[in-house]
Amino acid sequence: MHILIPDDYQYASRQLREVALLADHELTVLGDLAHEPAADATLARTECLVLIRERTVVDAAFLRRTPRLRLISQTGKVARNIDLAACTAAGVAVVEGAGSPTAPAELAWLLIMAARRQLIGAIDGLRQGRWQTNIGSAVHGQTLGILGYGKIGQLLAGYGKAFGMRVLVWGSERALAAAQADGYQAALSRQAFFADSDVLTVHLRLAASTEHSITADDLAAMKPDALFVNTSRAELVAPGALETALAQGRPGYAALDVFEQEPIYNPEHPLLKHPKVLCTPHLGYVERESYALYFRLAFENVLRFAAGERAHVLNPAALPAT
Repeated sequence: MHILIPDDYQYASRQLREVALLADHELTVLGDLAHEPAADATLARTECLVLIRERTVVDAAFLRRTPRLRLISQTGKVARNIDLAACTAAGVAVVEGAGSPTAPAELAWLLIMAARRQLIGAIDGLRQGRWQTNIGSAVHGQTLGILGYGKIGQLLAGYGKAFGMRVLVWGSERALAAAQADGYQAALSRQAFFADSDVLTVHLRLAASTEHSITADDLAAMKPDALFVNTSRAELVAPGALETALAQGRPGYAALDVFEQEPIYNPEHPLLKHPKVLCTPHLGYVERESYALYFRLAFENVLRFAAGERAHVLNPAALPAT
């Protein structure tokens, strides 16, 4: 098959030894499809897509550009970037892999520490010939609020405990029960959770029930010196709610790895320019070992399909009748 890995911004997949698994196939790697002159010609002959997380949106319009496409192998779990109904109608099989919570959890903790100690501002000041330009704060003794208690949230709870933080959890009944079983405190209410957290980090899956679920009222309940951290999905927050909250001073700070429109190429983007916001370019899963795991499983799924296996296909209705 002709296999395409699109939207590989750093062309990182080329450097992975796991690429050798596809030695019997033709592999093409492209950067941001919106800026690739060869995108349309390459898509027209592509038979298999290997997608990097949710970077590439595959809908009916996209599928019209890929008339020979037979298979989509998603790194990690399939999310809303893939229109399964449109793929089924087009006869395109979809398979998914798995990932590790380690890299995104470490990135979230890095953002918490860097934002709390105002690290970037201190480094920028030093590079400009200024010494000790600001005063950050330690996390020891502060309350770490974790919204959602899945695999990533559980790791953050452990990090917070190790750094002497009080860990407070809010989420589903299952999440609260699991957190309490692990020895952490469940908030008495959603409002109390937002109000009590010195650092609030979001670790929810994006679904119909969670989209825009973090409201302006939630954020307005936070402390003036609190830090809001989102490394999950920007769409979990109601449109404009964070910008309004920051303008009103509650919370006082934010650290973000996710945005409503990605990638961001405009250096004048309001969140990038905001003095109280630390932004990173969706780096949560962008790490060598994480990539190796993602791609190995995605490539193995391709090989299983090429060998005639179909049990792992998520939309078997897309397969030709036998």
